[in-house]
Amino acid sequence: MKKEARILVCYNSPVSIFPVYNGKPGENSHSGVDLSEYSFVSQINQIVEMLSTKFQFVESFAVNRDVTSLINKLNSFQPDAVVNFVESVEGITNYEYCVAALFELLGFEFTGNTAVTLGNCLNKLRTKSILKSYGIKTPEAITVEPDETLSKNKIKLKFPLIMKLEEEDASIGISEFSVVRNFNELKKHFDFLKKTFNKRVIIEEYIVGRELNVAILDGKILPISEIDFTGLPENLPKIVTYDGKWIENSTYYNHTKPVCPAKLSSRIKTRIEKVALEAYRVMNCRDYARVDIRLSKENIPYVIEVNPNPDVSSDSGFARAAAARGIDYTSLLETITNLALNRKRNDSINQAI
Repeated sequence: MKKEARILVCYNSPVSIFPVYNGKPGENSHSGVDLSEYSFVSQINQIVEMLSTKFQFVESFAVNRDVTSLINKLNSFQPDAVVNFVESVEGITNYEYCVAALFELLGFEFTGNTAVTLGNCLNKLRTKSILKSYGIKTPEAITVEPDETLSKNKIKLKFPLIMKLEEEDASIGISEFSVVRNFNELKKHFDFLKKTFNKRVIIEEYIVGRELNVAILDGKILPISEIDFTGLPENLPKIVTYDGKWIENSTYYNHTKPVCPAKLSSRIKTRIEKVALEAYRVMNCRDYARVDIRLSKENIPYVIEVNPNPDVSSDSGFARAAAARGIDYTSLLETITNLALNRKRNDSINQAI
């Protein structure tokens, strides 16, 4: 029996704003198909259909910079819950938390994390500062402004290092060139990043070891995934690149395969789950999130990212982890939606008391 509720699925209208997304100098196009934003948009109709089997009224809305149209849609449809899949607005990731803030200001309950959590987690250095203040291990790092001049004196970190855009997600700008082994390589790639993206760069100590993704649903750990880099050429660093996520038939895409559940001893598994759940809590996450961890050769887990708005499309790592727990995709969507509906109901009860 369908629940009597009005559900609005909001997602970002796909757009490209950078000349290069995969972080490779001299590449303005790809030989494979870029699956980034467009792959999720293609699933929106399927998501609406699945939710429509559980809730009476379900619609979708593509969010862009026309804020008035979003406000009008919210006011006319009056959703009981917004399923918030917005990760950027017209390609600008910093606007992700602004959309959540708009829902909060207008009084509409929504799935996923609050505006504050989204904003904090987007800033990688701020996330690190919060994690470290609670004793959670994360690689040492510094940030560099795009107009800065790099000097060896500034880099008081141990090579190899990995370079990322400080306030971007979806592995934008990450490639095999992101891992550098000396200052000359660092400076060369920094020059490319600032010219291409004109954004602040975070330079982080690279942890050699296994890469693990820990999906958390309603405060509970789902089976841990590991990225299997088997077959990746030895000269390429074992990292999750933009190509590996989104460019079909690329070398990284073909040799960056998730394995879920990961093969871990019970002792190490318990340690990883404890660290991931602590990271989830100190960043004030709710509903669902993904904590990415590098496990060093000494089996020490380092949190490299807390993703408060991970991809939850049907072929995503999050959905795969849920399936490994016996939660099918429709049930996953229903669970996430009900978390927001339950908040609304509890708020209504509290206001009535």
